[in-house]
Amino acid sequence: MKNIFQPDVTSEVINRINKLTPATNQLWGKMNVSQMLAHCNVNYEMVYDNTHPKPKFFMKLLMKAFIKNLVVGEKPYKKNLHTAPSFLIADEREFEKEKTRLIDYLNKTQQLGEVHFDGKESLSFGKLNKTQWNNMFYKHLDHHLSQFGV
Repeated sequence: MKNIFQPDVTSEVINRINKLTPATNQLWGKMNVSQMLAHCNVNYEMVYDNTHPKPKFFMKLLMKAFIKNLVVGEKPYKKNLHTAPSFLIADEREFEKEKTRLIDYLNKTQQLGEVHFDGKESLSFGKLNKTQWNNMFYKHLDHHLSQFGV
């Protein structure tokens, strides 16, 4: 899997994001392009913005047991997977705002680097190593950018 902490990979992902327009249609799924960008921002909001509540003990235990490996593992996501409630974006979003936010989050993540993330606590999965953080960030973005053909 590509390493989102590397400047060339971050640049590649940002170039893919910059190919999107408000009129870009999805190849599968229900979200429009603005909703998808907002959906991708949720990962970073959970890291940087403290706007999402921590799951309660039992829910966190279930997530660590049943969902963690799917999210942080090497295996790509399948199309049309069920989306966690905190990642659902049902309302309309402003394309340029969500695009700018995502690019800013990517740049911040790359600048902080993998050392910053190695052993960092995830909101839902507990401590993750740098590879798990990378897999979670890169795999999710790659999945959704592919969903929109970029």
